[in-house]
Amino acid sequence: MTFSKPNRSSATLTKNRTDPCPVSGLCVTCIDGCPGPCEVAKSAIRGSEVIYPAPFGIITTGSEKNYPVNLSHFNIMGTTVGATGINADSDKAIFPNVDVETKIGQGEGIKLKVPWFTCGLGSTKIAKDNWRELAIGAAISGTMQVIGENVCGMDVESKFNNGKVAHSPELEWRVKTYKEWREEGYGAIVVQSNIEDTKLGVLEYAISDLEVDAVEIKWGQGAKDIGGEVKIRDLDKAQLLKKRGYVVIPDPENPDIIEAFKKKHFKEFERHSRVGMITEESFVNRVKELRDLGAKYVFLKTGAYRPADVARAVKFSSKAKIDLLTVDGAGGGTGMSPWRMMNEWGVPSVEIWSLTYRYIDRLAKRGDYVPSVAFAGGITMEDHIFKALALGASYVKAIGMARAPLTAAMIGKNVGGRINEDNLPVYYARYGNTIDAIFVEASRLKSRFREKFRSLPTGAIGLYTYNQRLIHGLKQLMCGARKFALQHIARDDIAALTPEAVKVSGINYVMDADKEEVEKILS
Repeated sequence: MTFSKPNRSSATLTKNRTDPCPVSGLCVTCIDGCPGPCEVAKSAIRGSEVIYPAPFGIITTGSEKNYPVNLSHFNIMGTTVGATGINADSDKAIFPNVDVETKIGQGEGIKLKVPWFTCGLGSTKIAKDNWRELAIGAAISGTMQVIGENVCGMDVESKFNNGKVAHSPELEWRVKTYKEWREEGYGAIVVQSNIEDTKLGVLEYAISDLEVDAVEIKWGQGAKDIGGEVKIRDLDKAQLLKKRGYVVIPDPENPDIIEAFKKKHFKEFERHSRVGMITEESFVNRVKELRDLGAKYVFLKTGAYRPADVARAVKFSSKAKIDLLTVDGAGGGTGMSPWRMMNEWGVPSVEIWSLTYRYIDRLAKRGDYVPSVAFAGGITMEDHIFKALALGASYVKAIGMARAPLTAAMIGKNVGGRINEDNLPVYYARYGNTIDAIFVEASRLKSRFREKFRSLPTGAIGLYTYNQRLIHGLKQLMCGARKFALQHIARDDIAALTPEAVKVSGINYVMDADKEEVEKILS
C-alpha cells in the first residue's frame, strides 16, 4: 500500500516528470535538462519555502497520507428491535425525535445544540478573512467557537503594558462577533492560549476585559508537533513581531535581509511560536490561576503526540479537573503546517482516539475524575461523527472540526458574492439566483431573525445549512441504531471491518459482533 507521495504534491505545487520510484519519489529516470517540477528540484531553487503548502493565505490543507486504519474501516450497526432513549413505539421512535444536544464540562456546563464545535482558528489569514462567517454560523447553530492561538500577538493594533496585552481590537472583534449572535443558553466563545499567548497574558485579558467564560490551554494540533506558524509579507510587521518576542525567520532586522526583501529576492518572512515545556505541577497551577481569575470553564487541546503525552494529557486533565480535553489526530490543519510534518509525524486519528479511550477508561474505572472529551482530526460528515462518538463512548461528548466548517463558511461567502455579481456557476444557478432560492435554510433563518436577517452573511448561512445537514444525517443514523439520545451511543454500535481496525480500537470484528446474543437466539 502506498501511503504518501514523497516528492510531489498539489500542496507544494510540485509533480513528477515520469513515474516515481515508490520509496524516494524521484522520477524513475531523472534527466539532466529537466525543468525541475518535483519537490527536490523546487527545493533547490526556493529552499525552505517549499516546506509549506501553497498558495499561502487562501488555502486550508490536509494530509494526503493514506493511514493504515481510518473511520471507513468501521461500519455502523443498525437493528430491527427496540429503542433506547424513547418508547419502543413505531409512531414515536422516528428519526426527527432523536436528541442530539450535549453538554460540556462540570455542573451546569456548556450546552450545545449539536455534538460538534469549531476548533481553534487563530492568527492565520484564512481564519481572519472568514471569522465573521464562522463565528456567526457557529453562534446561530447553538455550538461553540474557539479563537485560536496568537491573535493578540499578531494584531498590529494591540497595546501592551509591561509586556502584557492591555487591548487587542482583533480579539475584541472576534469575541463580540460571536456574542452578538449567540443563542441564549447554548454555546460559548472560547479563547485559546499557546506559550506565546501565555507570556503576553492573553487569557487574563480575555477573562477580565472581554468577559470570556471559557478558555483553552493549547499543547498542539494534529497537523504539527511544533508551535504555530504564519507567513508575513510586510517588513514592518515582521520587525514588530520580533520585538514582541516571536521567532521570525529570516531576521527582519538584519540589513542584508532587509535589502534582499526590498529587492524582492524573497517575499515572505516566517513567524514561529516556541514549543512548551509541560509539567504536571505547572499545568495544575495554571488551571487554578485561570479559575481564580474568573474562568468558568477551562479546556485543554492537545495534538497527535506520542502515547506517553496522551497519557500526560489525560492524567493532568484529571488532576486539574478541567472541563474539556480535546484530542486531535494526525494530520490536517487550517494554517501553515509544514507539509512533510503534516503527513509524516504523530499518531493518526483512530489510533490516538483509541489510546485516549483506554487511558480515560482506566482512570474512570478506578474512580478518578475524568473530564468531558472531544475527538478531532479529519471529521467532516455525520457518519464520521457517529463513529468517533462510538469509539470514545461514553466519555466523548462532542467532536471538534475546523477544515469542514471553514469550507462551508467560505463556500457560503463565495456563493453569496457570486449572487451579487450575477455570476453563479451552473451547478448552483439551477436552483435560482437569490439567497432565498440558493440556500435551502435561508427562508427559515429569515423567519427566525426577521429584520436582522439582512445582517446575516451568506458564509454564516452556509455554515448553518451544513450543520443542519449533519443534524439530519446524524439523527437518521442514530435512529437506525435505535439510539435516540447521544448518551446512549455505545462502542458496540459500530463494528470493525478489518483485523487491523480490531487491533487498534478494541471494537469487535463484524463477524464476531453480537456473538453471545446470537448464541442465545439460535439456542
